[in-house]
Amino acid sequence: MQFNLTPSPKNGALPPKPQLRPGFDACACVFGHYPWDDWHRYALAQGLDSELAELGRLLLREAYNHGWEPWLQSLCGWADNGAALLAFALRAPQPARWCWSRLLDTDGLRGDIHPQTGKWTWGYLRLDTRRVLSTLHHATVAVRKD
Repeated sequence: MQFNLTPSPKNGALPPKPQLRPGFDACACVFGHYPWDDWHRYALAQGLDSELAELGRLLLREAYNHGWEPWLQSLCGWADNGAALLAFALRAPQPARWCWSRLLDTDGLRGDIHPQTGKWTWGYLRLDTRRVLSTLHHATVAVRKD
């Protein structure tokens, strides 16, 4: 899977832990230094696969830019600077990839491709997508217990 995102600038120093704050001033950010870019650099430095780090970056960006529900933004890393998101991806990369892809496909669980029409339908969710919340919740709780 390739996303063709603008890569984060290369730097020899270890990146600092990201600071994800809902309501940050996007106009004050320098290109390539948005919170999702910082998370991406940090995730790569922690050993996360580059493709999954790109997907996580996209998830953080879309959750913020598309104004997903606050509780869902929280599950997507905005409540803990992306710590649970990163821990989930490092511990279980395939389930993380599945969850994050479904959240992106559904624009934060807002709708899905309806099997009868083949069109994206607001408010419709496939049955398997409903497992996303359970999976994310369990992943977040597991990190908090560690």
